[in-house]
Amino acid sequence: MAFHYQSISNYFDDRSTNALADSFNAKIKAFRSQFRGVRNIDFFLFRLSNLFA
Repeated sequence: MAFHYQSISNYFDDRSTNALADSFNAKIKAFRSQFRGVRNIDFFLFRLSNLFA
C-alpha cells in the first residue's frame, strides 16, 4: 500500500496521471484484436507505427 502513495501524491502535486499511456495501450489492444493470427510480426509493428505514431 505504501508503494501507491507516491503516485497518488504526484496527481495532487503535478496533476500528472497515466491516462495517455492507458489510452495508447487500449488502442494497441483494439488494433491487435482486429488482426488476430498475424504471422508477420514486422508488418504488424509497421502498421501499428503508421497508425499511432
